Amino acid sequence: MTAPRTAAAVRASLELALANAVAEKGYAATTIADIVANARVSKRTFYEHFTDKEECLMALYGAACARIMAVLRATGDPDQPWPDQIRALTDAYLATLDAMVNRAVVVEMQAAGVRAYRMRQRIQREFAQTLVDVVERARVTNPRINPLSPPMALALCGGINELMLDVVGPSGEPGGDFAGLREPVVALFAAVVPEQQSA
Repeated sequence: MTAPRTAAAVRASLELALANAVAEKGYAATTIADIVANARVSKRTFYEHFTDKEECLMALYGAACARIMAVLRATGDPDQPWPDQIRALTDAYLATLDAMVNRAVVVEMQAAGVRAYRMRQRIQREFAQTLVDVVERARVTNPRINPLSPPMALALCGGINELMLDVVGPSGEPGGDFAGLREPVVALFAAVVPEQQSA
């Protein structure tokens, strides 16, 4: 006899079901019925975990972003040359996106409701602070690296996000993998956070 799934496992299956439905038909056209059919649970079970599909989308997005930020914090060696650190961070970030984030979610979080918009704003600020922290960690061993201010970090996040949207397309269709953004992201990062040359 199969043991019942934990609440966390049910929530995860609902989030994945939403991701699959959104990838197939878009967020606006996705219904609760689509989600529960994909997850093989009842509508009652869905509403035990989420108030609506927007809250489910937010949970999916939040979990993915938390994972990506954890990868960024754990990546890199402060003793490496700064260009190598930038490439390592970029590779880890893009590889994590390719491995775990449904493409449609990148687009749909921007077009969902007010709660999702506010959550996206908050998480973008968290991403920006993560980048500030990563740069400060590198500056401990290499003070020639320019500091990264929170506003410039937010601008960097915005630039990377626009590059991602260009890959994803208007409705999340495959159009190339995120790893293909390596060179422009590295160039953008290096331009925003340069290393001062020795005199």
